[in-house]
Amino acid sequence: MRILKEAIDLNELSQISVVLPSLDPDEKLIAVVDGLLQYGFTDIILVNDGSKPENLHYFTDLAAQHPEITLLTHEVNRGKGAALKNAFRYFLDNRPEGLGVVTVDGDNQHHPEDTRACCEHMLETGHVTLGCRDFTLDHVPPRSRFGNHTTSAIFKLFVGMTISDTQTGLRAIPRDVVEKIADVYGDRFEYETNMLLAFKDKGIDFDEVKIRTVYIEENKSSHFRVIHDSWRIYKLILAHFFRYTLSSLVSAVVDTLCYGLLGNFLPLTGMALTAAAGVGARIVSSLLNFFLNKKLVFQTDVDTKKAMLRYYMLALPQMAVQVLLTQGVYVLLHIGEGASVLRTVIYAIVMTVLYFVSYMIQQRWVFAPQKSK
Repeated sequence: MRILKEAIDLNELSQISVVLPSLDPDEKLIAVVDGLLQYGFTDIILVNDGSKPENLHYFTDLAAQHPEITLLTHEVNRGKGAALKNAFRYFLDNRPEGLGVVTVDGDNQHHPEDTRACCEHMLETGHVTLGCRDFTLDHVPPRSRFGNHTTSAIFKLFVGMTISDTQTGLRAIPRDVVEKIADVYGDRFEYETNMLLAFKDKGIDFDEVKIRTVYIEENKSSHFRVIHDSWRIYKLILAHFFRYTLSSLVSAVVDTLCYGLLGNFLPLTGMALTAAAGVGARIVSSLLNFFLNKKLVFQTDVDTKKAMLRYYMLALPQMAVQVLLTQGVYVLLHIGEGASVLRTVIYAIVMTVLYFVSYMIQQRWVFAPQKSK
């Protein structure tokens, strides 16, 4: 029975293409290829992303020695994202029976046994499988530990995704998902972040598999530019929140304008005019805010009726919570009517907290994308 299971595993493994992008490689690339072949991989799509002339022999020698390798070449450096997408398109066009791909870095920091484990998990579950390292270990370079913890926290807060290793290059991806992410925006390191964001937006299931945490020479061979590439990544993660803020500001302006117009034209006076103008303005601005959030902020195809019901189930209690929480702080801190400045500050703090809470609830519940079938 174990022999049969091993045969099935090898047969399925032969239908998974390894995507291996590389820029200016050294001997470590040879070790990566040798390890993959040793662990049963039979199709490697190797991408030379515009390497220097003195490094080209690694590609030509490997391609000549191993028929399992298909070599794709970029004449100039186009970025890791472009290399991955080029390989994905090649896979889709030339591997009609392929079950999926697994992306591997060429610096020999992914053990082939871990690569195979991720592929087996993908085949068992049908989910994207991320090979995730343990950043709490002592030998992890401080730059890498800080960068991953920061990015993971931002993903958790602003995107609503819990990912323990946001920078992993080891990802086993089923064929149907490759089709969905082959045209995701980004040509450099930000593409891998956009890929994760696409999982959220498209309702794509993903799992994590723990892998070895390997850093060779403290990751000195990495082509990642800390400031430049970090900004390209973080601005993508924060884009939803910035659009959410803009949507809120636009809605507030519309609310104010509608209140003024209704106040001038409604044939009412006193409290009746104030109430009617306020309610009318809030209806218009809330509907605008709903559709801006749905189409531009969270960009989801969730059912409009269900999302709108959830939106107002959140908005109406939030108004009551705002009043009660603000007044509760006043009472708790014994702040009287005369302390107008302090009361305004507390009101602003409460509004800010609720603003973030509302964003997270809208993201995780109101406009949560439907899972892909």
